[in-house]
Amino acid sequence: MDAAVRARTAARDTVEDIEPPRLRAVLLDRLERASMAPGVLVYESALGRKPSLAPEAVIDRSVGVQLIYEGLRLTRSLAHEEPWTTAEESEIDADLEILAADILVSRGFYLLARTEVSDAAVETIRAFGRDQTRRREPDADAPTLDRNLEADIFVLAVRAGVTAVGTDPTEALLEFAANAARNYETLPPAASVVTEPVRQRLTELAAGSDDPVASSVGDR
Repeated sequence: MDAAVRARTAARDTVEDIEPPRLRAVLLDRLERASMAPGVLVYESALGRKPSLAPEAVIDRSVGVQLIYEGLRLTRSLAHEEPWTTAEESEIDADLEILAADILVSRGFYLLARTEVSDAAVETIRAFGRDQTRRREPDADAPTLDRNLEADIFVLAVRAGVTAVGTDPTEALLEFAANAARNYETLPPAASVVTEPVRQRLTELAAGSDDPVASSVGDR
């Protein structure tokens, strides 16, 4: 089972107990369609080119980061589209999606709460709230503020990965992750994000190399 399939399966398993069924269906549908890039970054940061050997702790961290991202991404979408201002049926759907976003974030944080990245997870969520508040200002750079979410999530992902195997992330690694996320308006499938050059670069930077001759995430 490759890392993306493992991440998606584990994420879906995390919300299988949610009731009522209609809410659970919303959660499962989003996770089925989502890019697993954040979760896969956790695997690759921790275990390099052998994600199939991931221990349970790495799986939990991968799911935690993925769920937080999906919850915040859904919140961002709802804040921009404001679906509750339309038809009555849309209001019901929007209510379910608001609940789904809360559940995704809370369950994701639960998985990270007892890890070395718990504080970083809290700051990621707070930074998202600050950015979305600033986005409402007349002179706000909305696209940049929106992309901060992906940058912060990629940073959280590599933090979660490298600390899972007992090391601290280098500044170069965190910078690489943040810059990488800004290549995308919408995250594509994980295989298009975490390419072979990216895996190599993650390994180099996790080991302390700051050689600038490196490919960026998204190189094809």
